[in-house]
Amino acid sequence: QVQLVESGGGLVQAGGSLRLSCDASANTGSITAMGWNRQVPGNQRELVAVRVSGGASRYGDSVKGRFTLSSDFAQKKVYLQMNNLKPEDTGVYYCYVGYRSRPFTSSSDYWGQGTQVTVSS
Repeated sequence: QVQLVESGGGLVQAGGSLRLSCDASANTGSITAMGWNRQVPGNQRELVAVRVSGGASRYGDSVKGRFTLSSDFAQKKVYLQMNNLKPEDTGVYYCYVGYRSRPFTSSSDYWGQGTQVTVSS
């Protein structure tokens, strides 16, 4: 099992910045992917950024050039630096981890409890 603890959400004015953090705890196994999704009011949950182990980061179109994902798979930590925030970025942000408990088995998805980000105009 994997537990995720998120921090860093809050209220910020448009044009401001926030940094989200997520710590994953897992006794055994390996992290296969780390990233963030978000639930914007009135919309489906959408990809913000994700990185697969050994691969490059991938971003949702609406955040490209403004958000930066950084991750440490060995330390099981993932961060999201959000710059030039816009009111439409308001929503609940969920940390995501893909985790494989044993070699040659399927990876399972785990989600944090979510952290609120509110951008005022």
